[in-house]
Amino acid sequence: MEAEAIGLASDVDFSVTALFWRATPTVKIVMLMLIGASFWGWAIIVQKFINFRAARREAEAFDRAFWSGEPLDELFDKVGAEPDGAAHKIFAAGMSEWRRSHREDGQLIAGATARIDRSMDVAISKQEEKLNYGLGFLATTGATAPFIGLFGTVWGIKHAFEEIAISQSTNLAVVAPGIAEALVATALGLLAAIPAVIFYNKLSADSDRIMSGYEAFADEFTTILSRQLDA
Repeated sequence: MEAEAIGLASDVDFSVTALFWRATPTVKIVMLMLIGASFWGWAIIVQKFINFRAARREAEAFDRAFWSGEPLDELFDKVGAEPDGAAHKIFAAGMSEWRRSHREDGQLIAGATARIDRSMDVAISKQEEKLNYGLGFLATTGATAPFIGLFGTVWGIKHAFEEIAISQSTNLAVVAPGIAEALVATALGLLAAIPAVIFYNKLSADSDRIMSGYEAFADEFTTILSRQLDA
């Protein structure tokens, strides 16, 4: 009997595709959700690596231009009021407010430094929002995917026990497929969650470093303008 049961179990297709099609509708929905979350997560990860690399290159190029010794007004005229790069936008926000803070007679309106700081802070906040967009999905996936997969597993095991009760048999040919289908849901949950957690931490740290560079530039720029005000 045992040999016969093993033989019957060995004839069952245990490929992931076969296990998916044999699963109950609820478990299928869980699997599809986890597969979709995994693909979406990887799309965000790849896009963020591309965006962060571009942001670092743009910041380095602007930093070289800013410290090249070129007058700030001339650099601003080249950059324009609505540039594309993040570092350029922060610089443009400060310079735009600097120019608006001058009266027609050339005198500065009181509180210019505070307004320039606020303008650059707003620009930095907008860039931070862009950099971090999508990271929340990775955090959510990392936190919830294992539990969604576990739900699929519990539901699949429940279905397996129902099949055992209906067939009045506990041999491997009856038990193994249902248990395997259930465990696939857990595996998919981990497959979605593990990369999401790893890359969320990595990308969050990269974002913090980029934002620290923007904030450091804003502080240096404000210091330069303050010297001109005191001169």
